[in-house]
Amino acid sequence: MADISAVFGILLLLGVCYPGMLAAMWLLFPATVERARVRLEQTPWQCFWLGGVLSALTVIPVVVLLALPFGPAKFIGWTVITLVLSLSNIGAAGIAAKMGARLAGENAHAQPAGAFVRGAVALELAMAFPAFGWVIVLPLAIVMSIGATGFTLLHWVPKRAVPEAAKLVAVNSEQ
Repeated sequence: MADISAVFGILLLLGVCYPGMLAAMWLLFPATVERARVRLEQTPWQCFWLGGVLSALTVIPVVVLLALPFGPAKFIGWTVITLVLSLSNIGAAGIAAKMGARLAGENAHAQPAGAFVRGAVALELAMAFPAFGWVIVLPLAIVMSIGATGFTLLHWVPKRAVPEAAKLVAVNSEQ
């Protein structure tokens, strides 16, 4: 019984912490998350395909490293997994920002932070839904997050977002 309670408690804490972590990314790196949101808004399929390529380029060496019977190789493999998933939080924050903006809709009184947190909670709840969320939403969100993060870190802005890119440069210069 204690094991079940421990697992339930850990899952509950992770459920509370995930929107907080995405909100921290949004607050600490606003211009970067905004670039990811713009990229996901305007070119979602390019984010998906880049994420798929980057995931494949990451998964193959990681599987080889984890299969080796050598401790430091396994450590490097787990470190690479941790780094890739940590960096993908930038793209996940972009997805949450996009969802929050859609949830706020035309509401002029909606606070940006409140809309973002609602988007993060909606993303988390969609990923936690049994079967559909685990098999479709979670992998799709991870792949798109990795792709959006790749575009964002390379500063590749879609051509349709040139006016928004000028706004992002202004935000970056203010920081």
